[in-house]
Amino acid sequence: MRIHTYIVIYASLAAFHTFAQDKNPQSTELWEPQPKIITPGKLPSDAPSDAIVLFDGKNLDAWKNAKGEKAGWEVKDGIITVTKGTGDILTKQLFGSCQLHIEWRTPVAIESEGQGRSNSGVFLQERYEVQILDNFENKTYSNGQAGSIYKQYPPLVNACKKPGEWQTYDIIYTAPVFGKEGRVVHPAAITVLHNGVLVQNHSILLGPSEYIGIPFYKEHGKASIKLQDHGNPISFRNIWVRELE
Repeated sequence: MRIHTYIVIYASLAAFHTFAQDKNPQSTELWEPQPKIITPGKLPSDAPSDAIVLFDGKNLDAWKNAKGEKAGWEVKDGIITVTKGTGDILTKQLFGSCQLHIEWRTPVAIESEGQGRSNSGVFLQERYEVQILDNFENKTYSNGQAGSIYKQYPPLVNACKKPGEWQTYDIIYTAPVFGKEGRVVHPAAITVLHNGVLVQNHSILLGPSEYIGIPFYKEHGKASIKLQDHGNPISFRNIWVRELE
């Protein structure tokens, strides 16, 4: 549908030359196709009617562990909390380009510093990480702090709240497109709003997030959204996603 829309728009723009002398305002009106009608949430953080709810406070039925088995994180009082040593959790459904809303909270008790302070991450297509970290009065390397595209792009600003306060990520993710022989036609891109503040502005990814070394692309298709068990008891709630195909 979107490709069809672009074709119509481009065709209409091309026709502008023909109608350059046309004084009728209807010559530049686009009526079809009409955008799909959805119902937005009452609050910006609420899932709209076309969203897929990944966690509504009840269970982890939409998630699995890395072995494809039942996710082992704790669910209590409408909140998911990382259970150390149980491993990452991944969505059962696979996604490409998407809009993701997720809320997270680091513990009030501060037990470490730098990368050791409440570390986790949101991975798009299991590869591209938006870092989660307590960076309230906690300095670390800038492309590894909260709101960064890990080891690639620092956030534009540090928008972290105090430990124990709920924080939000609203992520717009554009999946990479691969052509012949796995070559990248269009690289992945990520936009992030952290607590409503723009911290990544359509950042073009160099490849998957790597702890060591230079990232490079390998061809892949849709994959899970992954939340990281980094050994710290990070909590999550109100997770939903919209597919942007």
